[in-house]
Amino acid sequence: MQFLSALWMPIVVAAVLVFVVSSLVHMVFKWHAKECRGLSDEGRVLDALRPQRLAPGMYMFPHAPSMKEMCTPEMTAKYQQGPVGYLVMLPNGTPNIGKSLLQWFVFTLLVGAFAGYVAWHALGAGADYLAVFRVTGTLAWMAYGFGEVTASIWKGQTWGSTALFLFDGLLYALATAGAFGWLWPQA
Repeated sequence: MQFLSALWMPIVVAAVLVFVVSSLVHMVFKWHAKECRGLSDEGRVLDALRPQRLAPGMYMFPHAPSMKEMCTPEMTAKYQQGPVGYLVMLPNGTPNIGKSLLQWFVFTLLVGAFAGYVAWHALGAGADYLAVFRVTGTLAWMAYGFGEVTASIWKGQTWGSTALFLFDGLLYALATAGAFGWLWPQA
């Protein structure tokens, strides 16, 4: 835990910087604004879903409970007929943006803590700016961006959307790396 006492300042500063950059990305630049599309007959779809009383979570349709059942002629026909997709259900009510922002900030603290932990053990106190920048930036980019790649591979997210998330992750990584390079403890 020695690294935490030495790196608490860059961890917190990096988290604040990432929070600010992400706020700019989503409230000023808004390049993610067109990723979610509406349904052409939303009312009818919502009316059909309400009686299902779906609990929050992710649903796949058509759903095959096993790989064996996925390969049956009946399931193959359902896949061919379509639609095929995932449905993510949230709790009813207005989305709690405050809770989401708090969770995001805690996540940024965790990313900073893990990036700092690895850099601390790889480089030690007194490492030069560029070495700290490279290690913490690479780790932060992996944490902030690379998880989105699986959404394109497995869940149908467009590769364009994933590219934007990777770019966001790069911006957050640069903010993280800059904070750590600037505030890295000297020997």
